Amino acid sequence: MSGRPTFPETFNLADYFLFDRLREGFGSKAAIRFGSHAYTYDDVADRSKRFEAALRHADVRRGERVLIVLHDVPPFAWAIFGTFARGAVVAMGNPEVPFEQLRYLLTYTRATALVTNERIASELEGAMKATSFAHELRHVFVVPESETGSDAERTVRVPSDPRFVALSTALGVQVGSNHVPEVHRDEPAMWLFTSGSTGEPKANIHSHRDFAFNTEVYAKRTVGYRESDVTVSVPRLFFGYATGTNLFFPFAVGGTTCLFSERPTPESVASAIERYKPTVVTNVPTMIGKLLDHDEALRTRGEAGLDFSTVRFSLSAGEALPHALLDRWNERYASDVYDGIGSAEMFHIYASNRPGDILPGSLGKVVDGYELRVLPEDADGPGATPCGSGEIGVLWVRGDSVSHGYWLDRDRSFKTFHGHWCKTGDLFHVDEEGYLYFAGRADDLLKVGGQWVAPTEVENCLHAHPAVACAAMIGVEQEGLTKTKAFVVLRSGFAPSESLASELQEHVRARLSKYKYPRMVEFLDEMPKNDRGKVDKKALRVRETQEGM
Repeated sequence: MSGRPTFPETFNLADYFLFDRLREGFGSKAAIRFGSHAYTYDDVADRSKRFEAALRHADVRRGERVLIVLHDVPPFAWAIFGTFARGAVVAMGNPEVPFEQLRYLLTYTRATALVTNERIASELEGAMKATSFAHELRHVFVVPESETGSDAERTVRVPSDPRFVALSTALGVQVGSNHVPEVHRDEPAMWLFTSGSTGEPKANIHSHRDFAFNTEVYAKRTVGYRESDVTVSVPRLFFGYATGTNLFFPFAVGGTTCLFSERPTPESVASAIERYKPTVVTNVPTMIGKLLDHDEALRTRGEAGLDFSTVRFSLSAGEALPHALLDRWNERYASDVYDGIGSAEMFHIYASNRPGDILPGSLGKVVDGYELRVLPEDADGPGATPCGSGEIGVLWVRGDSVSHGYWLDRDRSFKTFHGHWCKTGDLFHVDEEGYLYFAGRADDLLKVGGQWVAPTEVENCLHAHPAVACAAMIGVEQEGLTKTKAFVVLRSGFAPSESLASELQEHVRARLSKYKYPRMVEFLDEMPKNDRGKVDKKALRVRETQEGM
């Protein structure tokens, strides 16, 4: 397939990702593996149709939001595809966030139905009795806290409130016809949330064709998902990066997605890789580093290291992949890592390294079907004169997966979206061959002694030191001046000390302009992360403010 993909006016993602596989003869093939249990495409389609019927029976209408707050368990799949089939809109949330965040999501999305687990349902029941709990919620479908197989759904604790029902019970409703409503390709299908680095997360409104467009140009053409692929993901399914790579993309080609509901740790990820023997692993730089450290520790003890022999490639996104970390990976494994960048505003990845074209330290080239421009920071539209080769500017991206805008935030939408174009807020430079290099967020730049410092450049330099597992740099206000402070997590075998802090500072001074070195270094046991798995610099700034009081 070549050229820009197009889609008919009547177009439903339930067909595109799921029901079309049945028409192609994949019905008896494993679509999802979870522990020792497997679900075929026929199984997933049947449950998705039943969930659509349950939504219809509950009078959840087209365009209304269905909020999914689950760990990575199989019902996540039929909740999504059943919602698409209903013509309703999927929104997703992290099941590990504090209850107040769930309250925010329910109020913000005005969801009429929620799919969640027993623990959250129990907390929610008490909150819903309070008159101050404003929401549109009419139905809560409850999934077991820990799902171990097909029979687990039958033993679920459900609150006595009639608005709550076990999902397994709801799936027993009469399905009737298998008709998927004729929704328009531009009708809203899913809301994808920003990471919320400044204030509460906002939802990007995406239509049915947005997801299909990126699947065609990125998943199929650029990195090459295949029917034979078996996928595993470190990021959780509620994060759009993983929703694509570990559910939509394998389903689009008749592959198999493998799930584990435990918190991702080097041990749980290694266990999933050993069990499922994946060919594609969705990863993030932090976990890549932890897996390498775990592998090294195992081999030091005389045990077998981690086996990635079945993995064709890994994907990396969400934060910059340091050159030094990729070098460590390549020294240990023959499996490629395709580092790329995407956003909730564009659904998924629009620039990436790819088979046969990997340039360490870069984010590769534009995905065919998208257009990128690096423009001066003060550019007020995509028609501005682009920055020259090697000159840092703000990345603008154009493509058919662009968001309709942010829900309930027109002012921010006007600043971000310009017709077909999205102003990302990410700083980049592009070389003469078209390779992109990340320089940080525009709002992360620090002015130190009258000169601009990009934290990403310093962080990448720190990652090249053998003692550093993870590094992040922020600006700290002292006596009216901005000073740079690096937070560092050390690799196993290294201990915090004043001498090591000085060594790291000199490491940066020797490799970058001297004014860029961090004036302060603090060692942490673990870097704070947001619910997308990215280093949470907002939390670091709050920490610094509180300690300065």
